[in-house]
Amino acid sequence: MTSDLETAAQPEKLRRIAIDPISRVEGHGKVTLLLDDAGEVRQARLHIVEFRGFEKFIEGRPYWEAPVMVQRLCGICPVSHQIAAAKALDVVVGATPPPAPAQKMRRLMHYGQILQSHALHFFMLASPDLLFGFDSDVAKRNIVAVAEAYPDVARQGVALRKWGQEAIRVTSGKRVHGTGAIPGGINKLLTHAERDLLLADADQMVRWALDAVELARRLVEADRKRFEAFGAFRSSLMSIVGVDGALELYDGTLRVRDANGALVVDGVKDRDYRDLIVEEVKPWSYMKFPYLISGGPDAGWYKVGPLARVQNCDFIATPLAEEKRRELVRASGGKICHAPLAYHWTRMIEMLHAAELIRDLLDDPDLLSGERVGGDGVRGRSGVGVIEAPRGTLIHHYEVGEDDLISMCNLIVSTTHNNQAMNTAVREVARRYISGQKLSEGLLNHIEVVVRAFDPCLSCATHALGKMPLIVELVGADGASLDRMVRNG
Repeated sequence: MTSDLETAAQPEKLRRIAIDPISRVEGHGKVTLLLDDAGEVRQARLHIVEFRGFEKFIEGRPYWEAPVMVQRLCGICPVSHQIAAAKALDVVVGATPPPAPAQKMRRLMHYGQILQSHALHFFMLASPDLLFGFDSDVAKRNIVAVAEAYPDVARQGVALRKWGQEAIRVTSGKRVHGTGAIPGGINKLLTHAERDLLLADADQMVRWALDAVELARRLVEADRKRFEAFGAFRSSLMSIVGVDGALELYDGTLRVRDANGALVVDGVKDRDYRDLIVEEVKPWSYMKFPYLISGGPDAGWYKVGPLARVQNCDFIATPLAEEKRRELVRASGGKICHAPLAYHWTRMIEMLHAAELIRDLLDDPDLLSGERVGGDGVRGRSGVGVIEAPRGTLIHHYEVGEDDLISMCNLIVSTTHNNQAMNTAVREVARRYISGQKLSEGLLNHIEVVVRAFDPCLSCATHALGKMPLIVELVGADGASLDRMVRNG
């Protein structure tokens, strides 16, 4: 999708606005807007300004180090990288699949990650905008103000995240950067005490997760007209699904629907992902731009994450989450919902699903005893692991040499899949709310709100209470400063 907003002619003659950094997201990014003399937005771009280089410095390391190393990409979703790497390397050690206890422990760890990450984003990062308004006093747009005005909401959000982190701790050894998932399986099982610790709060967490879905639904529908129009754009959806078409977070095949909901492709195996998508590089961002080969770079981009997953599947296997999925479908008139703010609604549906899955899985005796590691099958030299991380589809691909050292590493993280979608949403919001308007902090926050809806993980966990350092400057064609705003952290 190329337009004058993206390919602004003679950008040196346009005024430039920079939002740097974007606040209340994970990592570092900025947005630049180019305005013409009439104040109309001619170009809007989301820039990822960090350079990590993980794919290169993983090369030359022993394959068994990868699950521990790659999770250092992030302090918020390390479990996702650990599990994706372990799944890819199951092929290398000949454990396809790993023993049943290992798979169930990985699932429990993964569901805990989904739950704690969704709770963190919705309650602590996004809820201030939704509860107080996009234009509200910046001093109120933080979790402290939420706790003061809505103490029950804040308390439940903190408790849900803590429960998810406990699930990670008892399966992975630590709440952050654990070692539970290894090539071929896992390195620990649950003790009875660890299982009972999680079970004690399980029913309460499911009830609070149900409350959170209702809160998200009410908030995003409070102003139905703005909800549907805010940053909305049409695109394809991609996620993995189970063999029966169910919402699947740990293991499945890739499915793509078009903007109208029609199936484009289904049943693509993880190892065949390169037959489905390709990554494009652009000079103004360190993040790549994947697109469907069948659609090409202009029309082949897509959305991933909760909004895609909940609408890409045929059903959700847990009853409460399935009921809420159907409510979303009815509210959208049976059509695909493309509103970015609906990410919050679907994110809470997934959190409820994860809470139900954790509660039900804890009764499985395989978590307490059984074989932890496999590897009796045919060993391989190439492995691909695909899971659904909190923010969307996550792909890890490794090539391993005869010396057991990694010779190639390719990582396509969730936010990379959503890169073009986020840029498009930024352009839509900028064109609607910034064009022709006098610059204000509240208007610029609209840009941040639509970026936050995707819950981007820009790497290097960087969260704040809502007053991140921010400098916005308008510069004329002659280079003179026309307007400047400073917000200190």
